[in-house]
Amino acid sequence: MMTPSTRVAVVDDDASVRKALARLLSASSFETATYGSAQDFLKSLDTGRPACLVVDLHMPDLTGYELQRQLVRSGIHIPTVVITGQSEPGLRERCKSAGAAALLLKPLDASSLIGAINEAIRHESVG
Repeated sequence: MMTPSTRVAVVDDDASVRKALARLLSASSFETATYGSAQDFLKSLDTGRPACLVVDLHMPDLTGYELQRQLVRSGIHIPTVVITGQSEPGLRERCKSAGAAALLLKPLDASSLIGAINEAIRHESVG
């Protein structure tokens, strides 16, 4: 179950999306850290891992999908919710096979996002 110190990392190259998600998650009692790129997020892992990762699928340089695969290859498992503004055939299956707990389409529904984060964290603590 979520505690007041549950940290969620948000990785999205769009500053307005990061700001909106940080506001929403803070209002839902999550501690939030935001990153403008997958590389910035990877550097932050030296100081600890979040309870959940919310990552945009389509970003320059390293996509959310590539970030997820890199974490798995490195033996780092963080429950992940992938967000995207573009749906494409087979996308949900690809994200799930790479280890994502959920795939949500933008514009995000606040309750769906909070529910997906809580479910990913709960599933991690049970599994």
